[in-house]
Amino acid sequence: MNILVVDDESVIREGIKRTIRRAFPEHGVQLAEGPDEAARILRGGQIDVVLTDILMPGMTGLELMQLSRSSYPHVKWVIISAYSEFAYAKEAVRLGAKDYMLKPIGKDTLISMIAQLGEEVERDAEQEQEAKMLHSSLKFLREAVFQRWAAGLDIGNMDIAPFVEKHSRFHLVLVKMESDEAVHLEHFIVENVMTELIERYGEGFVASLDGKSLLGLVTAESQDGARRLNDELRQHLKQYVKVPFQIQLSEEMNDFNGIPAMIRRMGRNSGALEFEYYAPGGNRAVEVAVQYIRAHYNTDVTLEKVASIVFLNPAYLSQVFKQKTGSGFKEYVTALRMEKAAELLAHTQLKLADIAEKIGYQDVKHFTQVFRKRMNMTPTEYRQQFGREAGLNRICP
Repeated sequence: MNILVVDDESVIREGIKRTIRRAFPEHGVQLAEGPDEAARILRGGQIDVVLTDILMPGMTGLELMQLSRSSYPHVKWVIISAYSEFAYAKEAVRLGAKDYMLKPIGKDTLISMIAQLGEEVERDAEQEQEAKMLHSSLKFLREAVFQRWAAGLDIGNMDIAPFVEKHSRFHLVLVKMESDEAVHLEHFIVENVMTELIERYGEGFVASLDGKSLLGLVTAESQDGARRLNDELRQHLKQYVKVPFQIQLSEEMNDFNGIPAMIRRMGRNSGALEFEYYAPGGNRAVEVAVQYIRAHYNTDVTLEKVASIVFLNPAYLSQVFKQKTGSGFKEYVTALRMEKAAELLAHTQLKLADIAEKIGYQDVKHFTQVFRKRMNMTPTEYRQQFGREAGLNRICP
């Protein structure tokens, strides 16, 4: 049995692993410190059981479970909860978790639960494995064929007649993400959400075009099914996907031969479309980021550090920060520092070196250059012109 433990506290992850390996050396145990790493492991391995904490940075254990159920229906989920989160644990069981465990986790309780799950996994293994292998093989075969077909490449002797017969009319849904970094978790989220929505509104499948683009094909049961799918998909992605993204819905099609041309057209259209953002947390995240900057502008405040505090991708925070404030991150920090420097120059008798240090600059020469570039005068000239304290204009820096 292969077990995945997801918890942002290393001492808990390691403790669970140590207890399981001592009692059940035959079981494999993998560790993930958050949802991103968990998604990568789920996609790449044969995981049977997931033990996940509820509250983690970026995504809750409940959300990870909900988003994974359609792609990994055989996985058995166990929620790890603190007493203060007990209501969440009960909700997790209602949503399909096998069990929950309260922190601190007792060794005997953990061993008993793993033994019980091991029996279930072993009992169902043969049937589940056969079904999983068949489903996985068909899925990867379908994706491989469809990817080549969508790109206008030769598919050899593969027969696409079953595709054509099953989808005499259909829509294409293209999701494209924008990020300078890998988007394993976001790709995982989009694939699972699209799969669930396609099953809800009709028939179809999802194929990965590349690491940052996915294509869904759906034959909707109702006339407005594709539009409703598209609207609901956008709502879900705004809630869960924390990088900028685009969604495009094609017109209804009835000719598979037109798919490559349609995808090329959608690709061209993407250049003229604005990327959408993580709406529910976007405004709040920028508010928190601004509060942090204003409280720590005199330290080595960086985009990466602030992004980690608000649990956002740095590239995404940079884009949404500029969208919400009208200034780039670095520009905002510099403007705030110069504003504070101007106040100190006008209302105190501090030396320039002391002022530079108070606003986050260790090099007074660099501070002077930045101040002059922004204010069109040196700090000394500013003090002479705007100093309000008696005798400030006579102080030598």
